[in-house]
Amino acid sequence: MSKIVIGRQFRGPPNSGNGGYVCGVLADGLDGVVTSVIRAPVPLDVELGFQRGEGVNQLLGEEGVLLGEGKAVAATLPEAPPAPTLDEARAAGGRFLGHQERIHPPCFTCSTEREEGEALRVFPGQLDGAEPGVIACAWTPHAAFGDAEGRLTTANLWAAMDCPGFIAWCVKDGRHGALLGTMTGEVLERPKVGEACIILAWPISREGRKEFAGVALYGADGRLMARAHQVWIVMGPRAPEAAASTEAASA
Repeated sequence: MSKIVIGRQFRGPPNSGNGGYVCGVLADGLDGVVTSVIRAPVPLDVELGFQRGEGVNQLLGEEGVLLGEGKAVAATLPEAPPAPTLDEARAAGGRFLGHQERIHPPCFTCSTEREEGEALRVFPGQLDGAEPGVIACAWTPHAAFGDAEGRLTTANLWAAMDCPGFIAWCVKDGRHGALLGTMTGEVLERPKVGEACIILAWPISREGRKEFAGVALYGADGRLMARAHQVWIVMGPRAPEAAASTEAASA
């Protein structure tokens, strides 16, 4: 077993790890489609146990408590819609909710208040002409999030696909709070840092307090590079009439 620290830079909620980033850490080194499940909030700036097994990674807290698990799975992900053009994605990003109001200031993925190179700054908005909740943005990975080969790391790629799935539901049905519980993803190609990309997300269905969403990352030429299916857990009973005014708390 090795040790790992999720630094405060990679927070989602103020005091725990960004859901997508943690899921990406759990998926690192596993081939094909991977399902990452977050079992408990992941503390920041403390040593955690990281156990690699045959087709499975586990993140362990104090006294061996299981915080999360990533497994290679034989699963088929939802078909990703065709990518919008880079110009269409840029225009959609201009409609990001966070440009008009504070959504989740601490978040490593979607905060508008954190600097380039310190957070990912992924800002998707409603795609013109698409169904409500189908959102997109143009995004270029910063060099700070690359590996020695100059490509976006697995953990940062999964983090970039985190919040768009939640924001898709906010755009469709109004603001509310939710936490990422499960993310099943497939990375076909990690983009180079400095390479223009397109991120697209869409709501799929809802079952009780669970919201299901799809997310995809494309190259500027429309080639699919990564995709994911997400399960978001709505925080507490959600009254439809109150949804638009509830404070968001995505991970």
